[in-house]
Amino acid sequence: MKIIDLEPGDPRLESDLLPVLSELRPHLTPELLREVYEAGHSEGLRFSAAYSDAGSCVGAAGWRIVNNTSSLRKLYVDDLVTAAAERSAGVGHALIAHLENHARAAGCHELNLDSGTHRTGAHRFYLRERFDITAFNFSRPLGGQDDRT
Repeated sequence: MKIIDLEPGDPRLESDLLPVLSELRPHLTPELLREVYEAGHSEGLRFSAAYSDAGSCVGAAGWRIVNNTSSLRKLYVDDLVTAAAERSAGVGHALIAHLENHARAAGCHELNLDSGTHRTGAHRFYLRERFDITAFNFSRPLGGQDDRT
């Protein structure tokens, strides 16, 4: 398996990463992904893609380094998904290791993510990967926004 970081404008974002990312974020279109990455890149947003030995994209991670008062410096994972047909084959574990390497290199104190309450399979995976449940995440929808989740 090979994991690479993709920069804005890389055609593999749309051709390779988006089909996998869409399994987690079905609302994303190529245009929305470009828009989000172009705006988010200056805020630290990055994407990593995991490729099988056969050369197909089998996993995707969206992440950023965050500085705040609660954890000082952390690598926050916005998106982590393994293609459905590739689950339980070590892709998620490899992506977590890749992100942990980025976190350590950046001087982070933790690797952090949120996971929807309905994603119980993902929760079992995160617990196996030695993540702890340390907080609740609260959200308040704001009127006038489209229905993105």
